[in-house]
Amino acid sequence: MIKNIIFDLGGVLIDWNPKYVFLDVFKGNEKKMNWFFKTICTEEWNLNQDAGYPLEKATNDLIKTYPNYKSYIKMYYGRWEEMLGGEINKSVWILNKLITQFEVFALTNWSAETFPVALKRFKFLNSFKDIIVSGEEKLIKPDPKIFELATIRFKIKPKETLFIDDNLNNINSAKKMNFITHHFKNPEKLIIDLKKHGIKI
Repeated sequence: MIKNIIFDLGGVLIDWNPKYVFLDVFKGNEKKMNWFFKTICTEEWNLNQDAGYPLEKATNDLIKTYPNYKSYIKMYYGRWEEMLGGEINKSVWILNKLITQFEVFALTNWSAETFPVALKRFKFLNSFKDIIVSGEEKLIKPDPKIFELATIRFKIKPKETLFIDDNLNNINSAKKMNFITHHFKNPEKLIIDLKKHGIKI
């Protein structure tokens, strides 16, 4: 029986995408933009900052490796707020319904330096009973240690907890820890899965 729910934030409740900045920077050239993300400002590089590495140091380290892309690299965190597309309205609507029925928490891979910006911008973040931010803990999903931390800090049992995330690696890690999971694709599919668990929205 589900007693608790843990939400991921980016891609589930908050629309964040560096494309919102760089598609314009590369004048609509998706091929060049995708090369930049796969080669220079990679997902792995960004995850390192989500794990607590300082943004300024990360930026300067990368500039040393790719000096010709200095201005582009600086934009990644310099224009980070522009990458926030807004809240995913229907997901937030679901969240508000669930908060009246369950203990609801958040577990997010997010830099400790940029998370305060999200807290100011998205008022619904104050609705969670507690939020674990990877950058503050120096741990990131899918590391099992961050899920262990969640069970201790949130005072929950995995078998009584639904974990919602859009990243399959994180879902697989949570499954191994005996969490009930939902691989998020869109709010409509989440509602269907919640109903399967006997949760009415």
